[in-house]
Amino acid sequence: LNFSPDHLDAHANVEAYEAAKAKIWIHSDSSMVVVVNEADPVVANHVPEGATIVSFGLPSSDWRADNGELLGPGGAILSVAELARSQPHDVENAAAACATALAAGASLDGVANMLRHFEGLPHRLQPIGTFDGVPWFDDSKATVPHATLAAVSGFGSVVLIAGGRNKGLDLSLLRQTTPPVRAVVAIGDSAQEIVEAFAGLVPVAVADDMDNAIDKAATISRGGDVVILSPACTSFDWYKNYKERGLDFASRVTRKFST
Repeated sequence: LNFSPDHLDAHANVEAYEAAKAKIWIHSDSSMVVVVNEADPVVANHVPEGATIVSFGLPSSDWRADNGELLGPGGAILSVAELARSQPHDVENAAAACATALAAGASLDGVANMLRHFEGLPHRLQPIGTFDGVPWFDDSKATVPHATLAAVSGFGSVVLIAGGRNKGLDLSLLRQTTPPVRAVVAIGDSAQEIVEAFAGLVPVAVADDMDNAIDKAATISRGGDVVILSPACTSFDWYKNYKERGLDFASRVTRKFST
C-alpha cells in the first residue's frame, strides 16, 4: 500500500528492499486487478503493465475522500463521519480496502457495513482508555518512522513514547512529527537516537523500562494531550514481538491508573 525504508538490517540498501517489495506484482497479467496507491511515487513507479488498475490516494483516484464522503467509481459509498475510525490514515485504509474487497467480489453494502463497524486491529492505535482526562493508545505495530508519522497525524497534541531496536533506519525522520508531538519519552536500545532526533525541538525524557516510560509520560501529559506508544522501532530489545510489547504496555497503563 505504501513504501518507506524498512528492514535495512536485512537488506543491502533501500534500493534492494524496494526491488524485493516490487516483486509482489511480478506475475501480474491481464486477468489480475492491481490496487495502487497513486500518492506514493515509489509504488506508482512499479505498477505493472497489462493488469487492471484500481487506484486510491489522490483526489483523482478511483477511490478517494471528497467533501466528507468516501467515493468510488460508482459514487459515494458512505460519509467519512460514518467510519468507525476516521483519522487521515484510516480514510486511506478504507479507500484501499474498498478497492480490494470490491475487486474480489464483495458487495457495496457489505463493504459499507464493515467500514461502519470495523474498529481496527490490536496494537494499531488501539485505545487503552482515558485516565485523568488523557487518552492513551497502543500503537506498538509501528516499527518504522513512517508508521509513527501516520499515527500522530490525526491528533492535536501528543506525548510520544518511542524507541526500541532500530532496523538500520533514519530515526531523524521523526522530527517531522513536531507538531503535533510536544514531548517524547525515549525507550530501549535506540533511546539515544530518539533523543538526538528530537534535540532542540521538544522535551525528551529517557526511561529504562516500560513502567518508567509510563510514569514519565503520565507526569508530562496534560489536558488536551494524548499519550501514544508508537515506537518507530522493533520490540526485540525488551520483548519477543510487537504484540507482547503492546500487551505489556496496555496492561501496565491500566494497572497504574486502577491502583
